[in-house]
Amino acid sequence: MPDDVEDLLRELSPQVLGTLGRRYGDFDAAEDAVQEALLAAATHWPRDGVPERPRGWLLQTAERRLVDQWRSEQSRRRREQETAVRDGPAPDVPDQDDTLVVLFLCCHPALTSASAIALTLRAVGGLTTAEIAKAFLVPESTMAQRISRAKRTVQDSGEPFALPSPAQRPTRLRQVLQVLYLIYNEGYTSSSGPALNRTDLADEAIRLARLVHHQLPDDPEVTGLLALMLLTDARRAARTDAAGELVPLAAQERSRWNHPRIAEGVALLDSAIGSGSVGEYQLQAAIAALHDRAPDAAATDWPQILALYGLLERITSSPVVTLNRAVAMAMVDGPASGLAVLDDLGDRVTGHRVDVVRAHLLEMAGDRAGAATHFDAAARRTSNLPEQHYLTQQAARLRSSPTD
Repeated sequence: MPDDVEDLLRELSPQVLGTLGRRYGDFDAAEDAVQEALLAAATHWPRDGVPERPRGWLLQTAERRLVDQWRSEQSRRRREQETAVRDGPAPDVPDQDDTLVVLFLCCHPALTSASAIALTLRAVGGLTTAEIAKAFLVPESTMAQRISRAKRTVQDSGEPFALPSPAQRPTRLRQVLQVLYLIYNEGYTSSSGPALNRTDLADEAIRLARLVHHQLPDDPEVTGLLALMLLTDARRAARTDAAGELVPLAAQERSRWNHPRIAEGVALLDSAIGSGSVGEYQLQAAIAALHDRAPDAAATDWPQILALYGLLERITSSPVVTLNRAVAMAMVDGPASGLAVLDDLGDRVTGHRVDVVRAHLLEMAGDRAGAATHFDAAARRTSNLPEQHYLTQQAARLRSSPTD
């Protein structure tokens, strides 16, 4: 399918779903109908050309599918819906974009993160179940069940097809941003598999963040999240070598970074911070910007990064932030200080990243044997093959040479 057609379908998918959902109030059935309409468009449009009113075409096709679904159900439900359909096909509603409503539904608080991510990618991202299953390395049937359960959960919640109330909106928006950031993180460093990253997921997360930013341009945290994604993603090309092996930040060839993307991220960050309200995504974006602005690793402004992590820790109380602060502390005050932060963290954070950080700090402190042990432990605990290979190499390097 041509890229321009695919982009158009992804743009129109949540709008059509929003119109159907608003008109009939059945999110589950409407989502299925829109998926069928998208598949029909993917078949017909490349061959016959994009219709003059593509949104209306999709809406009419989806509505027909919806009616077909209802006709196969119990007679009572069929009569009710056919009464509604007798009013004629829904008019195209170019002046109302319900994309944000659909996004809030997909990130409903009753859903698990995994379910919200899958539903968001399908209903807002316009991806097929097979594409989502492939991205997360699970069987298509498993992903289909996950999406089906998620839609039922949203339907059973009784949530009206409308934006959350003003009182609920900040909390609900935070959930939306969290889901988008989780999608991005999985794309930036995959939790498993043969590749360090999944470009398709990272690109989709950025596209969705741009979409939310377009709808809510004055929200500083929405702007901050988009800036964070751009500033981080700008290093993508330099994170792996020609063989696909991981290249750590300090060793990356900075000329390979995407500097226009860095400039866009910095401009967004400046506009968000200028609003006077500082949140966690803006602070993370500010840290990413400091790394991006440094001409080389030695010029990194670690004291400012340490200060920003301190602020971020106070806002979020996140042990993951504390883990990152341990690194910044070591870079500013020495490895003993960083290790002390790590010791205070205890078992509040788990995963291979803890061993990676401890290994790094132990090597800084001159404890090569201890560092090698923790690099090995980290390698055993990650399922991402390039990351696993890199960590194993680090352990071998430390053991093979008493001093570098």
